[in-house]
This record gives sequence, C-alpha cells and structure tokens, in this order.
Amino acid sequence: MTRNILLVEDDPLMREFITDYFLKEQWNVHEAENGKQALDVFETTSIDLVVLDIMMPEIDGWSVCRRIRHKSDVPIIIITARAEDDDQIMGFELGADEYVTKPFSPRVLVARAKTLLKRSEGTLGREGDTMVYGELTINKRSHTVTVEGEVINLSPKEYELLVFLTKHDGTVLSREYILNAVWGIDFFGDLRTVDTHVKKLRAKLGIEGQSIRTVIRAGYKFERET
Repeated sequence: MTRNILLVEDDPLMREFITDYFLKEQWNVHEAENGKQALDVFETTSIDLVVLDIMMPEIDGWSVCRRIRHKSDVPIIIITARAEDDDQIMGFELGADEYVTKPFSPRVLVARAKTLLKRSEGTLGREGDTMVYGELTINKRSHTVTVEGEVINLSPKEYELLVFLTKHDGTVLSREYILNAVWGIDFFGDLRTVDTHVKKLRAKLGIEGQSIRTVIRAGYKFERET
C-alpha cells in the first residue's frame, strides 16, 4: 500500500537524504521546508504520517505539531538536534508519537515509521501481540502479564499504564502526560493518581518493577538495565 509521508525539514540535504530512504519503500514523500508550508500541505493532502523537525523558520515544529494534533490523530515523529528530556516531554505532551534525536540512522527512522503506521491502523501483526522485557511478558491479545512465567493480576488501569510506559520504552514521560493518556483529559483526579498506580504496579511486578524508574522533577520512564 502506498503511503503519503509529510517530511518537514528546513535543511535541503537532510530532506533529500531522508526522502531517498522513504522512496525505497515506495512511499510518496511530500516535502516542506518550513512550518507554514507544512500546514498548507497537510490541509490539502491526505497524509498518513508526519516527520517533523523542530527548529524551522516561519512556524516552529512545536506549533506545527500542536495545530496538526488539534485536528488529526495522524502519527507524528519529531526529529531534532536537541536531546534534553524537557524537549522530549514537550513533544509527547503536544501529541507526538515518536522522538528521534539527530544524528540518526534513516533506516531506523523508516522502521519506526512502519511500526507507527501499523499501530495506528491496528495491523501491528501477531509478532506485536507479545512483548518481552527480560522476565516481563505482556500479551496484548489476551491482556495478560507474566513475570518469570507467573501471571500477574493487574487492574485495567494498571495494565493500561504498563502498556503505555513500555510503548515509550526509554523515554521520560511527565505525570501530566501519563494522566491524560491513560486516564483521559476529562479525568478529574490529580497527578498523585499516577504516583499511586506506579507504586502498586512496581510492587506487583516484583523484580521487574525496578524497570519503572522515577526521574526527579520530570516523571517516569520504563527502562531495563542491560
């Protein structure tokens, strides 16, 4: 199936470099060199996925991401030279699905794009039904979680929280972002709801509970020790 990719990047050489790799997958690439042009293309073209640089003229990537997300749930991958946790948190809070730091492998970028499209279309495939992280196994089809082969009884929200954290493996997520994503923006509870569920989830996961790490003054991230 042919895909329509919106590539927003002000560096012409970088744009050409990335475009070549998407063309090898026989995807259509619609290029934009600034934020205004990106929004114009998005308004007039059916786009399946957005690859979005942050530092751009006229309208920056943060604003583009915000405006696109207000009207569409199209997958968005942010690419940037800035690797600070605060920038990653901002990107996810604005609705981005992936965050790739320069320099990066275009092959990895394309692979992430493929996974995002499959996830958004609900066609991730049987190989994606079971996720394994050390002794932790998550079966998304049966909604079961095991640690060292033993089934762990999780509440629906604990399960959703675990899946959400592992989906963003290695990425710092703010409490507010987690609350909005897992409980919904209409939820009237406060951020302590996240802390309480993380504490319970860690306890239930036993030896794998330590994979849910607290990042001081930032939030949480799922990251296993190698």
